[in-house]
Amino acid sequence: MKKDVDEEINKGLKLIVKSSFIIFISLLLSKILIYAYRVVIARYYGPEVYGLFSLAVIILNFFVAVFSLGFADGLLRFIPWYNGRKEYNKTKYLIHLSLTILFFLGILSAILLFFLSDIISIKFFHNSDLIIFLKIFSFLVPIYIFTNIFLYILHAFEKIGWNSFILNILQNVVKLITLVLFLYLGLKTNAIIFSFFLGIFSMFLISFIIYKKLLLKLKIKKPLTIKDKKQIHKEFFPYSWPLLFSGILSYLLMWVDSFTLGYFKDASIVGLYNVAIPLVILLRFVPELFLKLFFPLVTKGFSKNNLLYVKELSKQVGKWIFIFNLPLLIIILLFPTEIITLLFGKEYIAVAIPLQILSIGYFIITSVFISQNLLTIAGKTKLILLNTIFSLVLNLILNILFIPKPFILNMDNSQGMIGAALATTIVNILSSVIILFQAKYYTSIIPIRKKMIDILFISFIPLFLIVFIKNYLILNFVSLLLLISLLLLLYSLLLLLTNSLDKKDFMILKIFGNRIFKIK
Repeated sequence: MKKDVDEEINKGLKLIVKSSFIIFISLLLSKILIYAYRVVIARYYGPEVYGLFSLAVIILNFFVAVFSLGFADGLLRFIPWYNGRKEYNKTKYLIHLSLTILFFLGILSAILLFFLSDIISIKFFHNSDLIIFLKIFSFLVPIYIFTNIFLYILHAFEKIGWNSFILNILQNVVKLITLVLFLYLGLKTNAIIFSFFLGIFSMFLISFIIYKKLLLKLKIKKPLTIKDKKQIHKEFFPYSWPLLFSGILSYLLMWVDSFTLGYFKDASIVGLYNVAIPLVILLRFVPELFLKLFFPLVTKGFSKNNLLYVKELSKQVGKWIFIFNLPLLIIILLFPTEIITLLFGKEYIAVAIPLQILSIGYFIITSVFISQNLLTIAGKTKLILLNTIFSLVLNLILNILFIPKPFILNMDNSQGMIGAALATTIVNILSSVIILFQAKYYTSIIPIRKKMIDILFISFIPLFLIVFIKNYLILNFVSLLLLISLLLLLYSLLLLLTNSLDKKDFMILKIFGNRIFKIK
């Protein structure tokens, strides 16, 4: 029995890694393209226009989150559930029901944003230049809602390759190429607006085509009865509505710093601070690699009551996230000024300390993403909603306390950015502890291995060594690259020499080697 479960765990890990290889390529290209797009905007237009663009995107995504009603997450759970039982008629009905409701809500949301653009721009952010961004982006809201739904459907059908290509590569290629083209043609601020618009529209078009092909393959044996439809409503809506509010609040939580800085300060400060956000979001890169397929696999494990499978899979994936993210955290802590200067320019150096503070909180919160997934799979969506409300309220309170004035006596607050970063980090650490213990209580799983503590202590050796060497070097691109390479090399060697990797880790490394070098 133990042998069968172990084989099933190995099979699950192999599937996760094979899908993660595709996601790795697409995410890597995505990050390069996203940073190139943002760097062009930040360098060409300066902090104020970059700040306006950031605020407009935040508001657009907020409207999309609100009027999506949490249906995307609901579809991600119930489509694999129905497909696993070969109840394809339920799958098709649920998709059509969701799209019908969201069609009308999408139109309503576009009208609301269009007519609220003046109020949002002038009354809240005190900047009339934001109006043109919001009015044009209002036409994008229903398109963006449907795009997200189509992408989640592709994910639910395990079309990870298409999902990753459309989301990570296609839209970013279109955005970057059209931005450069419009700038070449002489467009000014409109170049940003139209390039972003076309990027989202390209996603909508291709995801819709793939979605239609998927639906044609569903073999419907018999129509649904009224009783079946009522049962779907009973299962789907109670699961989705807490995710609607938690999704909205999670989005607000992510951008509450920018909103509060925009309210107390100005768009240029928001632009500076939003240089740090995409950098710390790099810590989500590794979790995204593994969690795409982790969710459906663990859902199946729960449905079969195979808790040993779920536990081992969770601990192993949690360990991988920790191992890969730890050196990235060290790099950000050691070289914040150099990274910012290299990517965005010297005028953004003021965000170096906020970047370091944020990276600590993001590292900790990404380390408990597995626990968050376990709570979702266990159906504890209302608990997740309560967690999000708590985090958002606490973050907002701390921002109000920390941003307007120095948070510690007369300490420099760098225009409120250090206060905002500290507030978010405190909330992330506290939330992580709460989520970890909740997952333990409801699923009896803590996705942490003892070796992760050893790995943490091991990382101090290359950290202190690089700090020592750094004091004797003039840092430029070449020396920075050499120091980072040395850090990664020492970290990797120490993992091997201290037996921090187990048999499953080596199995996964072998799969990666086969993928990269075509070894059979």
